[in-house]
Amino acid sequence: MTANTIPQLINGEWQQSRCEQPLPVTNPATQEVLCHVPYATPEEMEAAISSAKAAFAEWRDVPPPERARIMMVYQALLKEHHDELAEILAKETGKTFADAKGDVWRGIEVAEQACNIPSLLMGETAENVARAIDTYSYLQPLGVCAGITPFNFPAMIPLWMFPLAIACGNSFILKPSEQDPMTPNRLAELFQQAGFPKGLLQVVHGGREQVDTLLTHPDVRAISFVGSVNVGAHVYRTGCDHLKRVQAMTGAKNHMVIMPDADKNQVINNLVGASVGAAGQRCMAISVAVFVGEAASWIPELREAMAKVQPGAWDDAEAGYGPLISPQARERVLGLIAQGKSEGAECLLDGSDCVVEDYPDGNWVGPTLFSKVTPEMSIYKEEIFGPVLCTMEVDSLDEAICLINNSPFGNGTSIFTASGLAARHFQHHIEVGQVGINVPIPVPLPFFSFTGWKNSFYGDQHAYGKQAVRFYTETKTITARWFDQGMNSGPNMTINLR
Repeated sequence: MTANTIPQLINGEWQQSRCEQPLPVTNPATQEVLCHVPYATPEEMEAAISSAKAAFAEWRDVPPPERARIMMVYQALLKEHHDELAEILAKETGKTFADAKGDVWRGIEVAEQACNIPSLLMGETAENVARAIDTYSYLQPLGVCAGITPFNFPAMIPLWMFPLAIACGNSFILKPSEQDPMTPNRLAELFQQAGFPKGLLQVVHGGREQVDTLLTHPDVRAISFVGSVNVGAHVYRTGCDHLKRVQAMTGAKNHMVIMPDADKNQVINNLVGASVGAAGQRCMAISVAVFVGEAASWIPELREAMAKVQPGAWDDAEAGYGPLISPQARERVLGLIAQGKSEGAECLLDGSDCVVEDYPDGNWVGPTLFSKVTPEMSIYKEEIFGPVLCTMEVDSLDEAICLINNSPFGNGTSIFTASGLAARHFQHHIEVGQVGINVPIPVPLPFFSFTGWKNSFYGDQHAYGKQAVRFYTETKTITARWFDQGMNSGPNMTINLR
């Protein structure tokens, strides 16, 4: 066991794993080892699930207003430790400090939504559905729920899941990414500090073996997942095969449509940030810009704006974004850039040889811009997950809509235009779950739901918002009629309850 191996939260206690070969967690800008992460043993996984099951048995009967009051304490602690969480997150992901703070804050917004759980759990009622018979429904918790979260948002995405699941009355097991586990651990420490009961939240670390345990264990009722398409498909199929409720948010290829009547400066400024921000490691990043008609003449100015963006370390106030998460991620992106060139795309700006002063070992890729991209090319078909933007040119809005609708992904899209008619036509006909109008990355606030379509989402109920409450609960419908043997029956009966 390495000395700086981070612990796991099992049965309300932070425990060192019996794992014999923990893996290093490195700073993506320096390759410095920040800690080691264990892979939970089968015994530790079983202990976490058993503890979560026991905690649920008591927590389910805690009134929703009481759950909400503890959640209010938690969201206050998250706000109090906001910058501390952001610094931990920045160091292990490489995000700039400003970007890391945004990651934390978007998670806090979901915890705030969880504080509203009493009203979100209200059922339905209808009086006198038949003579002297009433029908009403309750939303009741499922039991043990689990979350499998990715590296790119180690605060926001765990907070998408466990606050709402727990506020609904469930217990929760979090299996965060093994690439940046320190932020989720700190979230769990603050959760304990808020005063939640022992065992309600478990944090275990690991990879596929640990995930498969959660997917197949009979005591786990629901699985929430965010990650790649291949892993998401495995999670969805395996979870469903074992009769679990599953929501799996997966890959994306997000397009921005630029109409000739749009504000050019707004388009360029928004497009630069939406494509290379967070090093392009966002499932809602804009990776394809579709220029309609004369708007294509703006591409040279877009190139100039992208060339001014320089990556850097998390505490560099001038840095536009940070490094990629790992050397392997960098090599994959560089490989796709090379493939784009070989397949005939024109590389207007090449970030393959990016160097950041004083950080020679960082996983750097500079802003990269392609033109003359076609739907058959690998850089169009694959989610690059790097600071790479493809541009395409079409003659009409309907041609742009057809292009996007032919994509197998449907996570997010946007249109920049001054025409209300064009915007409404776009939002009505586009086959994508989240649509922005003059907004480049249309991630909704938590009182709505995150609603990817097609191969960007497997499942029925989406993340956070009212749909997440439905996902983490079962509906129980009661049909009631009451008799009193001592009363006369019929419409003229007299009732005296004194």
